[in-house]
Amino acid sequence: MDKKEFGNLGEKVAAFYLEKKGYTIIQRNFCIRGGEIDIIASKDGVIAFVEVKTRTPDYMTSGFDSITLKKRRLIVKTAEMYSFKNPHNLQPRFDVVQIILDNRKVIGFNYIENAFDASDIMTIM
Repeated sequence: MDKKEFGNLGEKVAAFYLEKKGYTIIQRNFCIRGGEIDIIASKDGVIAFVEVKTRTPDYMTSGFDSITLKKRRLIVKTAEMYSFKNPHNLQPRFDVVQIILDNRKVIGFNYIENAFDASDIMTIM
């Protein structure tokens, strides 16, 4: 399985989890120049912009550690552009999920709601 297929499998697992929790998946892989949001979902007046990090058991860094300030800025900028192109009255939230896969089997799953916010991030669309 190549890197893209591996990441897509992790995103499918995350989307399945969200749907089981009652979320509606609005869009997957929303892209703008320089940024992408893996999953956009809504539930109870919240729009969740979800970053999915899929890893193997022997990966050197956790998915959470890979979300640097630069990456957070890109996610926030992309979420702003999504909201500009698709106006809504939902409260934005930035979530992160780390999925550990071994031979296509989920052996680890950790979902963090409100993993970060935009309070320390200034963007200009």
